[in-house]
Amino acid sequence: MVMGHPAGLFILFFTEMWERFSYYGMRALLTVFLITEISKEGWGWTSGEALQLYSWYTGLVYLTPLIGGIIADKITGFRKAILLGALIMTLGHASMAFEMINPMFFYIGLAFMILGNGLFKPNISSMVGQLYPDNSTKKDAGYTIFYMGINAGAFLGMLLCGYIGEKVGWHYGFGLAGVFMLFGMLQFYFGQKIFGLIGKEPIKKDVYTVEKIEDEIVEEETAAHIVRDRLVVVGVLMVASIFFFFAFEQAGGSMTVFAKNYTQRILDGNAGTIFKWVDAILTIFPILIVSYVLFGLGKRIFKKYPLTIIFTAISFAIIWVLGIWKINREFGLEETEVTVSWFQILNSFFIITLASSFSKIWEKVWNPSGPVKFAMGLALVGVGFVVLSIGANSIPQGAETAAVSMIWLILAYFFHTMGELCLSPVGLSYVSKLSPKRLAGLLFGLWFTASAIANFIAGQTGSYIDKISETYSMSTFFLIIAAIPIFAAVVLLILNPKLKKMMHGIH
Repeated sequence: MVMGHPAGLFILFFTEMWERFSYYGMRALLTVFLITEISKEGWGWTSGEALQLYSWYTGLVYLTPLIGGIIADKITGFRKAILLGALIMTLGHASMAFEMINPMFFYIGLAFMILGNGLFKPNISSMVGQLYPDNSTKKDAGYTIFYMGINAGAFLGMLLCGYIGEKVGWHYGFGLAGVFMLFGMLQFYFGQKIFGLIGKEPIKKDVYTVEKIEDEIVEEETAAHIVRDRLVVVGVLMVASIFFFFAFEQAGGSMTVFAKNYTQRILDGNAGTIFKWVDAILTIFPILIVSYVLFGLGKRIFKKYPLTIIFTAISFAIIWVLGIWKINREFGLEETEVTVSWFQILNSFFIITLASSFSKIWEKVWNPSGPVKFAMGLALVGVGFVVLSIGANSIPQGAETAAVSMIWLILAYFFHTMGELCLSPVGLSYVSKLSPKRLAGLLFGLWFTASAIANFIAGQTGSYIDKISETYSMSTFFLIIAAIPIFAAVVLLILNPKLKKMMHGIH
């Protein structure tokens, strides 16, 4: 046990952390790299072209976990699937690092990232659940710790890969993401004995049969019309999630275009100095916290699993060196240029700072029904785009560049994160509560599929940013994006009394 939880949780914590570091580090660079001028070693694509590719990539990343989960269940078991996925993603990053030799390496890298993610993503989350008995009171807390690992990895990946990619060289940013994926894979490989039999082999048929019989006995007690009603509610919430993520996932698409071409990112004087200090604190603080978690794990398992701790410690030494180098480099420059990818770290930062407040509000102050929480999430993501629309008001019709204050983007990310905290964890919780046990796996798969559809639509819609800006204005483009989730929120609020009845006592 480490900090009151199974030590295996923290092996999974660091494995997932480095995987999210690699995924979000690369995603933070993807659109910026494609739309950066050829003279600055980008590919010089139009925003529309870049966001078309982005939509296919992010859509497929969310679709492949459906297949990856089936492969692990039937053939490999969770552990082999995680290791194979991590290896394929490492090769994907390595391939992308050679994009300057031949563009084909870039596309091969993207394909590997999609396939590797499909094997990795669903199976590591399943392993977390298996560390605890079903009735354990610590299971939720275990998932919360794991979620913090996800956000710490995403945060550091966007911060460091984004900075090195934009300021030093694109291939270095893509390559760096792969280095940490490799470390994540190695520390998992050398620590996997800690899991005992968990995830070693695919679940045998007879176990499924016993579970199925038990589930059917339980479900016979639930009338067919109640099961049907609850499934209808799950379906409505899934459709609502598509409206939410369609807007939310503009972060790596149209919001990145806005950050690069229309936001004032050059700061001097006091503004530059304040930003340097804020950025320095944002860089060091998460590394410090996660280093403390590693120290706690190292104390307990180093004797038994030295290589796991050594590989993770090496990766942290590299992170510390990069973090201090980045801060030192920025303080040495007179002018401060905020990277485009820096804005994407705000989502992870706000999640880490606001998550506990939201859970306390639901526990002690006000705990509305699931559809109301969903409506709040949809409304807040819409408000974020209303804020961007106000900020973009000063941009002339068809302008290719502008220098809007970065405060508008920061506010938009703040509202978007509050919306995510109302909807994302609540959505997963309601799927598990309302689904019949025999269909739980399928419905979680469909939840991922809804995210895949939303990501694809988000990229495709974002690709019209230039056309709508030329014909109408940038402000109009963001108002259109805002109107869609706000409309869905109003519909959910109208349906709320009916949906509450159809949940038949589950809240």
